[in-house]
This record gives sequence, structure tokens and C-alpha cells, in this order.
Amino acid sequence: MTDKRRVDPETGELREPTPEEAVLAEAEQVTSEAEESVVLEGLVAAEKLAAERLEDLQRAQAAHYNLEQQYNAYVKRSKAEALAAHDRGIATVGEALIPVLDDIELSRQHGDLTGPFASIAEKLESTLQRLGIERYGEVGEAFDPAVHEALMHGHSADVTEPTVQQVLQPGYRTPGRILRAARVAVVDPEA
Repeated sequence: MTDKRRVDPETGELREPTPEEAVLAEAEQVTSEAEESVVLEGLVAAEKLAAERLEDLQRAQAAHYNLEQQYNAYVKRSKAEALAAHDRGIATVGEALIPVLDDIELSRQHGDLTGPFASIAEKLESTLQRLGIERYGEVGEAFDPAVHEALMHGHSADVTEPTVQQVLQPGYRTPGRILRAARVAVVDPEA
């Protein structure tokens, strides 16, 4: 318990407070305690609200990050799918034109490829090359079963490894795919 005595301003001695002074002192103390209580309650409520808002913000940031990651994955997947669709389209066109290219090559071998048709054939072949479709298979190259289809087989002392002796039909490929394996006659070294 606190000492409620006061110093008398006239005499300078300690004296008991008057009833009015006691009531005023008690009212001041109650008011001070009430103000502290209100301030503390307000502070607690403000801290609780700040914690809730921080949690909401963190959730929103996490949701935004997840959405951004999903979008980036979608963009990458879309680009890859578009490139794959482009490559499939080129391969489909190339596969459809292989019989035409075979006829052009046979005409060229027989000397029948002349005049305006020769010009059209050259334009077709150069257009396919720009698209990445190339013809392959040459006499004398090493036989590779991944890119050659052996239709005939023989032996020769002139070779040291399986070698293409004759190209019956050239092969066609894109950078990522064999459209048709070169159909060839192969010679192996004699045993």
C-alpha cells in the first residue's frame, strides 16, 4: 500500500490528505490504470491484426509464386509442343513426298528429267532441303543398320568393313528422324 500522506505547502509538514484530495488521487490512479489497460488491449488487438495481415500477405505471395511457376512451365511446354508439332508436320510432308522424289530420281537417272519439269523438280528438292529434309545414301559409305536397309548382300575382297555397294533407293531424314532408311545392296569382307 502506498503512503497517501502529502506535504502541506504552508507548513512543510506531512499531513493526511483531505477527503477531496484522496478521492482525486484515487480517481487519477484508476484513470491511469484504465488508460494503461485500454492501451494494452489496443496494442494486443493491433498486434493480432498485424499478424493476421502478415499471414494473408505470405499466403498471397506463395500463391503468386506458384502461379508464376505454373505459367513458366506452361510457356516452356507450349514452346516444346509447338516445335514438336512443326517437326511432325515437316516429317509428314516429307513422308508424303518420298514417292514423288523417287520418281524424280528415277527420271534423272534415265535422262528423262528435262525442260520445265527439271526446274520444278529442283525447286521441290531445294524447298525440302530448306525445311531440313535431306537425301542420303552413297555408294562406298560404311553400312549402318540404323540408317540403311540391306536388300541384297554379297562378299568382296575389296572391302574391309560392311560397305554400301549399290543404292537401290536413297534414304530421307530430318535432323531428328529417319523418314525412310536408304535401301541398299551391301558387301561384306570375305572371311
